Formats: sequence, structure tokens, C-alpha cells
Amino acid sequence: MYTETISYNKAGKFEETRFEKIHNVIFNSSDEASILVAREIADLIIKKDIEDELCVLGLATGSSPIRVYEELVRIHKEEGLSFNNVITFNLDEYYPMDKSNIQSYHHFMHDHLFNHIDILPENIHIPDGKIDVKDLHQYCVDYEMKIKEFGGLDFQLLGIGRTGHIGFNEPGSHHNSGTRSITLDHITRVDAAPAFLGIENVPRKAITMGIGTVMSAKRIVLLAWGNNKAEIIKNTIEGEITPEVPATYLQNHNNTTFVIDNSAALELTRVKTPWLVKACHWREKLKLKAVVWLSEKTNKPILKLIDKDYNDNGMSGLLANEGSAYDLNIKMFNKLQHTITGWPGGKPNADDANRPERSLPQIKRVLIFSPHPDDDVISMGGTVDRLVEQGNEVHIAYQTSGNIAVSDAEVLKFAEVSKAINPNHESDSIINYIKQKTESERDSSEVRKLKGLIRRSESYAATRYLGVRDCNIHFLDLPFYETGTIKKNKLSKDDLDIMCSIIEAVKPHQIYAAGDLADPHGTHKVCLDVLFEALEMLKTKDYMDDCWVWLYRGAWHEWETYEIDMAIPLSPSQVMKKRHAIFYHQSQKDDVMFQGNDNREFWVRAEDRNRYTAKKYNNLGLAEYEAIEAFKKYIF
Repeated sequence: MYTETISYNKAGKFEETRFEKIHNVIFNSSDEASILVAREIADLIIKKDIEDELCVLGLATGSSPIRVYEELVRIHKEEGLSFNNVITFNLDEYYPMDKSNIQSYHHFMHDHLFNHIDILPENIHIPDGKIDVKDLHQYCVDYEMKIKEFGGLDFQLLGIGRTGHIGFNEPGSHHNSGTRSITLDHITRVDAAPAFLGIENVPRKAITMGIGTVMSAKRIVLLAWGNNKAEIIKNTIEGEITPEVPATYLQNHNNTTFVIDNSAALELTRVKTPWLVKACHWREKLKLKAVVWLSEKTNKPILKLIDKDYNDNGMSGLLANEGSAYDLNIKMFNKLQHTITGWPGGKPNADDANRPERSLPQIKRVLIFSPHPDDDVISMGGTVDRLVEQGNEVHIAYQTSGNIAVSDAEVLKFAEVSKAINPNHESDSIINYIKQKTESERDSSEVRKLKGLIRRSESYAATRYLGVRDCNIHFLDLPFYETGTIKKNKLSKDDLDIMCSIIEAVKPHQIYAAGDLADPHGTHKVCLDVLFEALEMLKTKDYMDDCWVWLYRGAWHEWETYEIDMAIPLSPSQVMKKRHAIFYHQSQKDDVMFQGNDNREFWVRAEDRNRYTAKKYNNLGLAEYEAIEAFKKYIF
């Protein structure tokens, strides 16, 4: 059935299980997967050209297919792939939406693909977001008929939203639905809000191909990257077909492949609980994962698990290897207990054999990388406090200015205060610009500078409160970020040089960095990527032999208990101190521009997350703490 997916199966991980109802292949990286998808599309175009036929492609927008389009452009430029025989139909467009708007899918497709290949303009079809409302119904009918006139879609590329929508087919869409106007789900609009600089700017309607249109395609490939897609991927692949999760209709398509990365696959049964699917090779990490899962499932502390608990939950093979539940329980309990320490920089003059960090050197040089100017205190404010209190030399490097997350209202307030204190042309210019600024207009350089200064002043206030010296605060302003828009530039040598320079200057014994790849606007991932590149370049330096790297997570997700290598307990007073440090980031406190799908303020999210981690440890049978900040060690 899946003759087109052989290359995916060889390169990625595919094991058909009784839980799964859609063919899917898991890759270590979205880059590797995207290149293979682009190659399948390119091969189809070539095959059709040899047969003197048109190749009709259904195309998607959003962040998921960007790398596929980049690779198609590369194949065109470097390998001579021609798109002269290609007809394209895009899935959807916001309504109303002008083609010239940088948030339009018309702009997206030309920016990422069409402007860089030799496709004929008349062969490009994207729903018109400015069609008159009285003509909209007939326009949708005509769009549908055009697809049929070309013999239907040979290949449909899809992404998936957290509601399970494909295209803009929101929950409740009928399996026979055609191209039509639709009202967008609130969650869909929340997810789009960062690109529009606020949910109030996101259109409430869209034009979309229907489920029936998509299902008529001869071949469908759906892309999903990141752990924020993990839950909906599980529901789609393993759940029942329901209009409440429109993507589940794809279970009835006989030539569909979901191409996903490790993070998007995390909730699949064969990944999350492989012992329920097949016999396992029980490595130490998998043992810990299984025992933690069993403890949580049975609602029993680890040391109270018995043989029957293991046997009743598909883990008899593990028990056979270990001899008894008693021995296994103690072993796993001790592993978790040894992750807990009140000394994130290592405890001086102590036996460190069972501690997560080394005791020597007693005073460590610590370099904390914060993607935005508040991730440090949100994610590890309590740990920063401990590191400073215990005498370590703490440096904090803010990788980006964070300027796009400052609202225009905040800028206007600061500019008006500046003008009142010292009337000047620059303040007048900023005030006039903000008052006349249009919805999709990019900030002027003056406004971006002031937004960046607001974030800097807040960072100094927070770090001074925690006792970090001003001379140890570094603002890197990585160039990839400084575009004035949500869309960022690619990493460059300049970005890498800046990262290498700060590491060379500090020569740290510890590096802390954000490993939270669910950041809704992707900056965390880019900041982590450039750190990994820098570590690869510098790893042969003598001082790097003494450098350990710890990854924290932010306001969006936390490490699973079995993933944690170092757990830092926080006292009630430290929780309050962390809260006040976050409060210093006033521009991010109340009306947050990039709230995501969680209406809680960042300090509330951070406290709830830290308390939940502590509760999970306690439920496993370990000591009860007010809160815990968690870290995973990265080996480079």
C-alpha cells in the first residue's frame, strides 16, 4: 500500500502496532525528514514530466513545510529541477486578507517558494482573501472545480493544528466538505497570534479546501514537528475517527504518511510505553521511565510497587531481568533521589559520587544563556539565587533583545516619560510613529531600539535583585533575531562568533541553556542550535574539559521526571524571591503579547510548574518540597 514510503521507512523509525491506524515514520530531526519529503515531491515532478503530464500539488503553509520548500528551491537551483509542468493549489487563506499583507499565505508562498523557482504564474492557485463576500460562495465552488479540471491532486502536503485541523478544517468539519469559508477556532487564532502581534489582529475567518478535497488526493504527506504537536498526533493516529479531530479522517485514506520528529512522537504508545507494544531491551533510562510510569499509573510510591503491579502492566520481562520488584524499586528510587541537590554548583568538601554536580572547583564560573530577557528568572530564578548565594561567579547572557515582545503601548509610555523629563526630537519621532503605525507595519529602528532598552532595564533590575553583578550581565543581541518581525533570519557566522566569544571570555565550568523547544515562536530552538554549534567548535579547548552543560525548560513545558538529571528544591521564601524577580520584567507581566494557549501570567505558570514537579517527586515516595526546578545534562 505504501510504495512511496520505502525511503522514509529506511531513514526513519516505523514499527506498525495494533494501536496505530495511520502509517507514520519518526525522524531524529525535522531537517532530515523535510529533505526526504522534498525529494519525493521532486521525483514525482520528474516522473510526470517524463510522462508528459502535469503534476498537481496541494500545498500547505505554516512553519512545518518551510524546510521542504527550501530544499525544493535548492534542488531547482543546484540540480535543475523544473516546475514548468507543475500546477499548485494552496489549502487555505485568511479572510479577509490582502495579498500584499506579510501575514497572507499568498506572501508566504511567494517568499518561501514561488519567487525562487520557474513555475508559471498562471499555474499558481491560492485562495483570494479579498474576494467580495457576495461572490465568496461561487468563488469556492469554482476553486473546487479547477482542482477537478486538472484531474485532482497528485500530492497533498499537510501540517496539523493543535485542534486537529488540516487546512482550516476546524473541529466539526464534515468528511465530504469542499472548499468553503469557515470560522476559525479560538485555539487556531491563539496559535497564530504571535505572527500577527496579538490575537486581536488575527482574522476570524478563512477560506479552506474541504476534507473531501484533501481526501481525494492520490498521495498525502502530513508533517508535524515539536512536542506541542505530540498530543494531537497521538489522538489522530491512535484515536477513533471523529469530526472533533478532523485529521482522523485521514485514517480512511489508503496512501497517507505522517512524517514526524521525535518530539512530535512522544505520546505515541510505541514511544511513550514501548513495553506495551513489544519486548524491550531494558537500558537503564528505559527502566527508570517504566518504573516512574508504573508508579504514576498505580498511584503508588515506587517502594510500594509489587510483582503483580509489574506483571499486570506489561512489564514482566523487566521483572524477570531484575529478579524482584523489591530490588528494582530500591535501585530506581535511589536514582531519583540522587538527582536532588541544594547545591547546583556542587557542594564543597562533600562526596560527590552520588551528586549530580562535582564538588570541585568549589567556586565555579557559571554562564547562563537566556534566549529572551526573562527566560532566566522564569525558568531557573531559584537556581540563580542559589548559585549566587553559594559564592559562584554567575554570568547571564541574553541571546536576543526580545524587542518584538514589547507592546506599542509600553513604548508610547516610555517615550512620553522621556519627553516629559527631557524634550527631544527622538521621543517626538517615536510618539508620532507609534500613533500613526498601521497594523502590519514593521517597527522603525528607533522603536526597536527603545523596545530593546526596555527589556534590558528590566533584566538589570531582576538580576540585581538576585545579586548578580552588572558587569556579569551580557546582551548578545544575536543578529538572526533583529528583523523587527516574527520571521527571523537564518543563523549566520556572526551569530556563531558572538556565542563563541562569550564562552571563550567566561571559560565556564557550567553552562545553563534553554532546552524548551516548545517555545511558540521558535527562538528557543534557534538559540539552542547556535549554542550546540558553538560547543562543537570549542570542545577541543582545554577549558571545555571542565565544562558541563545543563538544559532547563521554561514557561511552556517541564522535563519528565525520568529525564531529570538535577533537581533543585526551592524553599517557600525562594519561590517568593523568584516571583519578585519575574515581576521586574514589567513589560511581560500583564498584557503579554505572546501568551500562547495559556492565559496564566508567566510567574503563575512557573510556580505551578515547579510545584507540580515537586509533587511528582513526592508522589514517587521522595521528600516533600515546596517546589523544584529541573535540569537535564547535555553531553557534547
